[in-house]
Amino acid sequence: MSSAFDDRNNGPRDDNRSRDGDDNHEYGEDRPTGMDPDGVIESNWDEIVANFDDMNLREELLRGIYAYGFEKPSAIQQRAIIPCIKGMDVIAQAQSGTGKTATFSIAILQQIDTSLNECQSLILAPTRELAQQIQKVVLALGDYMNAQCHACIGGTNVREDIRKLEMGVHIVVGTPGRVYDMITRRALRPDHIKIFVLDEADEMLSRGFKDQIYDVFKTLNQTIQVILLSATMPAEVLEVTKRFMREPIRILVKKEELTLEGIKQFFVLIEREEWKFDTLCDLYETLTITQAVIFCNTRRKVDWLTEKMQQRDFTVSHMHGDMEQKQREVIMREFRSGSSRVLITTDLLARGIDVQQVSLVINYDLPTNRENYIHRIGRGGRFGRKGAAINFVTVEDKRALHDIEQFYNTQIEEMPLNVADLI
Repeated sequence: MSSAFDDRNNGPRDDNRSRDGDDNHEYGEDRPTGMDPDGVIESNWDEIVANFDDMNLREELLRGIYAYGFEKPSAIQQRAIIPCIKGMDVIAQAQSGTGKTATFSIAILQQIDTSLNECQSLILAPTRELAQQIQKVVLALGDYMNAQCHACIGGTNVREDIRKLEMGVHIVVGTPGRVYDMITRRALRPDHIKIFVLDEADEMLSRGFKDQIYDVFKTLNQTIQVILLSATMPAEVLEVTKRFMREPIRILVKKEELTLEGIKQFFVLIEREEWKFDTLCDLYETLTITQAVIFCNTRRKVDWLTEKMQQRDFTVSHMHGDMEQKQREVIMREFRSGSSRVLITTDLLARGIDVQQVSLVINYDLPTNRENYIHRIGRGGRFGRKGAAINFVTVEDKRALHDIEQFYNTQIEEMPLNVADLI
């Protein structure tokens, strides 16, 4: 079987569609058509479908969508679901919290044949937590269709993975290393896979998964449909779009259209770093009224802050990438169920983890890059929900805060004393 990877690198395939960017010299060899020099794509698709009812979806899928709590499609869903369902290659550029997971999940569920007990769609994600989150969304939306979706992630029992896959599942979502392992062991058979999704592509490629992603891609069919989602379009992502995709539909949801609406944003000016801790302790009662996530920039800081809070008899849990997979799962389960109410974490959690009840996010440290700001505070007001974000700002951070305000065209106000009433 010649792979999609080989085929896409050797010019046009049978249907005479050539790969987008092959004959493009507008920006020199390495920039596909429709990309501006800042790594932002230009949309080439303007069709908008404003309601799920008008998308010609299967009845049982529509039931799943409404049962999940969606009422109206978000900006990305209104634009991207239809071209994805039509089988086109699609690049969607939109930030976290805008409904990307449901976009490709709905498109996949519409296209799979549940009577065929074979994997028909493969989704790759950068973290185990995100893969599990995607699995939950797919299973919830596909509940009335009896769609089977398995999460193939590192840190879990290999034999159990093989058993599940050999029983047959319709959709596999996973991290690149474990997915490739399952393909090489022939537990995951790529013969029937017709849709390949690369979620959070910028994050995946910056984590150095490039070779593994290419390895997986080489095993897939020539006719595979590729859907790529990314918040930013750095050179590595553009390279993937050139090598894997042909004449992709490009959909950009601009950051102005990103909703920070519904999320009240505040800052607390704290003159010195060492005074942040007391400020957090003063806020603790406010945190536990709802559920809160506290972000720090390093794993060491997460461990340090957790220890300090626990010494003062505050109940908090914490999570970061150095922890064992089992431990991470237990912590997420406790947090999701509400038995733990305050979670201290790094940016590991900033992308794609949707805990329904979180309505307060505290940036103990301002994020080192401004893109992560929306990923973090989007935890609080996921698409269409209310929330609040409190940023701890030292004198050195003032400039970075102003930068974030300008970048997102938003206003971050000083935190009022009655902040608890606003959450």
